[in-house]
Amino acid sequence: MNNGFKISSETRGKSIRCRAAVCRQPGEPLVIEEIEVDPPKIGEVRIKILCTSLCHSDVTVWNMRQGLFSFPIIFGHEAVGIVESVGEEVEEVKEGEMVLPVFQSNCKECKECKNGRTNKCSVFGGKTGMGLGMPRDGTSRFKDLNGQPLNHFLYVSSFSEYTVVDVHNLVPINPKLPIDKAPLFGCGVPTGIGAAWNVADVDEGSTVAIFGLGTVGLAVAEGSKRRKASKIIGIDLNPNKFEIAKKFGVTDFINPATCGDKAIHEVIKEETDGGADYCFECIGLASLMEEAIKSTKEGWGKAVILGVEKDGAAFKVNSFEIINGITITGALFGGLKPKSDVPMLINKYLHKELNLDELISHEVEFEDINKAFDLLLSGKSLRCLIWIDHGFQPYITS
Repeated sequence: MNNGFKISSETRGKSIRCRAAVCRQPGEPLVIEEIEVDPPKIGEVRIKILCTSLCHSDVTVWNMRQGLFSFPIIFGHEAVGIVESVGEEVEEVKEGEMVLPVFQSNCKECKECKNGRTNKCSVFGGKTGMGLGMPRDGTSRFKDLNGQPLNHFLYVSSFSEYTVVDVHNLVPINPKLPIDKAPLFGCGVPTGIGAAWNVADVDEGSTVAIFGLGTVGLAVAEGSKRRKASKIIGIDLNPNKFEIAKKFGVTDFINPATCGDKAIHEVIKEETDGGADYCFECIGLASLMEEAIKSTKEGWGKAVILGVEKDGAAFKVNSFEIINGITITGALFGGLKPKSDVPMLINKYLHKELNLDELISHEVEFEDINKAFDLLLSGKSLRCLIWIDHGFQPYITS
């Protein structure tokens, strides 16, 4: 028995007119517009998006006045959808299947994909969703009703009723996974849990410090709890996050605003007998990256950088910190390979081996997408689910 979804064949090979939330200038509210989405080319898949969520990376780029991305653009990179049609040479997925688009490419054939030490993929020259079009030819599959191309975001662009994604950026997923939980596996959860399990390799009885208790930070906590860390310290300016963080394994809390004259690393060293075994920076501030490094135990400690510095600022490292045995590292997507590791995480979730449900704090309809931005910017939400289509229902085929 296979779970499937009913898809009309009438649109196959044709452009589709649909709605998308378009951002035309940095920092401006998104506008729901009618656009056209071209059919998929070789190696591409067109997807009907069911629901998506807002990640802090979307907001970071939305706020950038200068950066790697150009406007107008369609944001969104955490989502779940149904395959509407496939381009030539696509065999991995079929029409009607549930899929998860991801920004991290995974061709499974290049040298990097076959190497267990990295999740980098060189199929598109090592690019990671920074292009403004599709990865194979650099052109857009979106245009507005005036014929102007609309830029892609991180190879996904899920703030649209339909999008086109390369097959190397798609993960077929277990249809038993609830639709409203699926977007969690598109970025935040793999980044956090992968950082704890794969990048840092947190061990039993260790001490962990997490800078930033957003979705990624709480996923780091969940991963560290599952590895039986003895102390998990959460650092955040928002005291409202402390209660929910306990549910993900955080045992101690530090609010930098209440540290008085002491620096954060001084407090952490006092609480951990000289420094945490593993420190994770999950916000994207150079000053906190420096604090995370200074908070790490000399001799064997690891400082893991997960946040993207929103202003592109560099952080300083004292050579003595490195000489004295602190490892500084980082990773995209938690160092995980999407096509093998995301199904593994989903399987653990389905078997109740991961606690993730409470990462979804709010839900809004597509028309209210700007409320999701307001909630995240005000510190009131973790992940806000954005419903594109409530009505799609699975059917069973033998």
